[in-house]
Amino acid sequence: MFQDISKVLLITDMDGTFLPASKIPSPKDLEAIKRFQEAGGKFSIATGRAIQASQQYFNDFKVNAPIIMCNGGMVYDLINHKQIYDVYLPDKAKTFTEQILKDNPDVGCEVLKLDGVYVPSYTEMEKIHCDICKVSPILCQVNDIKNNWYKVLFTNVPEKLPKLIDYINKHNFDDVDFVISAPQYFEMLPQNISKGSALKKMRDICGFEDYTFVAVGDYNNDIEMIKYADVGICPLNATEDVKNVADIVLDVTCEQNAISAVIDFIFEKVSCN
Repeated sequence: MFQDISKVLLITDMDGTFLPASKIPSPKDLEAIKRFQEAGGKFSIATGRAIQASQQYFNDFKVNAPIIMCNGGMVYDLINHKQIYDVYLPDKAKTFTEQILKDNPDVGCEVLKLDGVYVPSYTEMEKIHCDICKVSPILCQVNDIKNNWYKVLFTNVPEKLPKLIDYINKHNFDDVDFVISAPQYFEMLPQNISKGSALKKMRDICGFEDYTFVAVGDYNNDIEMIKYADVGICPLNATEDVKNVADIVLDVTCEQNAISAVIDFIFEKVSCN
């Protein structure tokens, strides 16, 4: 499985895995990524973020494989600036979003599209999220947002998010899926779309059929990716649900250079073959 490092693709979630609470990549992780790539390995990211919210980091490190955005809704070629694979929410997602916001007025909301982050409910939590991601929100009404939605992010303070989740579960919104991606985020995605389904598409259409995929993540929206990968790894700060499906649970957190530890593991495996 680790015969040749040039046939290894390492793909990592960003927030809570590669990025610590400060949202600043650690020098040790950045050095390890550079060392891994110089040895021939492929490095990529899989994130719930839009391109606009991720591009701030691409001066700190380089990817040399396609990236997964919007929790699996898009596979994107960052080098050539083009979409490789897209899946959009059905048109009825607009009606669902309007109903959810009408019945839950304290909930923040953003809609991710290729050309920007549209915000029909700009609550304090949503403002914090936009500030963290360093995106300029496009404030608007739900009806003003044209089609081709990748996902809808709903946000509230962690102690109130269970109420929103309970509301959504009771309404049985069809032809879409929902996933919790952080204690304050609940997301609407196209049905059967995840980071895992996007990773499978990458293998099938990007010439990675004979690669070993190593995937790293910390939260429930990473579960399908970790399960699909040849080796699924999580940092010590991962949720219990993630730890239960991971092949390896690290003894370090995202605050303790988890990605560097994964790269050390890969080099060790390759050296043993």
